[in-house]
Amino acid sequence: MSYVDGFVAPVPKKNLDAYRRLARTCAKVWRAYGALDYRECVADDVKPGKYTSFPQSVKLKPDEIVIFAYFVYKSRVQRDRIMAKVMKDPRLASMMNAKTMPFDGKRMFWGGFKTLVAL
Repeated sequence: MSYVDGFVAPVPKKNLDAYRRLARTCAKVWRAYGALDYRECVADDVKPGKYTSFPQSVKLKPDEIVIFAYFVYKSRVQRDRIMAKVMKDPRLASMMNAKTMPFDGKRMFWGGFKTLVAL
């Protein structure tokens, strides 16, 4: 079975183009080191819920949009190897500065998941 990393983050709508540039660079880096798939998706149908929802999970502000992303690997071992290389990649070093990132990383959440079903 495969392994998946995922995250949800709020991005100011005015920064969506800058975020897209960052995401494209990240996609190239992750794929270069062996990720099987890399997807970053912008919210289209994510209404606030009664108790919880994508907007509520990141304390979405009126001028922001939710990004949902996931990356697929062969295994957790492969993910761990790829992430170690990604975190040292010079193409990302300048982009991962909290002052220059086009979104609020403090409201982002992420995690790794074992695949339960794959068809």
